[in-house]
Amino acid sequence: HVGATKMNADSSRSHSIYTITVEQCETDARGEAHIRQGKLNLVDLAGSERQAKTEASGERLKEATKINLSLSALGNCISALVDGKSKHVPFRDSKLT
Repeated sequence: HVGATKMNADSSRSHSIYTITVEQCETDARGEAHIRQGKLNLVDLAGSERQAKTEASGERLKEATKINLSLSALGNCISALVDGKSKHVPFRDSKLT
C-alpha cells in the first residue's frame, strides 16, 4: 500500500516479490524429451527512510521502522551469502528473507 511522508507523497509501504518460471521442452531426434527451466525473480522493495527527514509519526513511523528492519535483515542475508566465510545465513530474521 501507499502512504504519504514529508519526503514522498506516494511512498510505497510494502515489498513485492514475483517469480516467473519459464519451461521449454524439446524432443530430440530419438524422441526423448529434454526440459529446460529458468526462473526470474523480480523484487520491488519499499524504500529505506530517514525518520527525521520524513517527519513520520504514529502508524507511518511504525511502518518505516518495520521497513528499515526488514531491509537490514535482507542486507545481512546478502552479506552472508557473498562473503564466502559465513557458515550461517540468517534467512529467518524477517518474512522478507
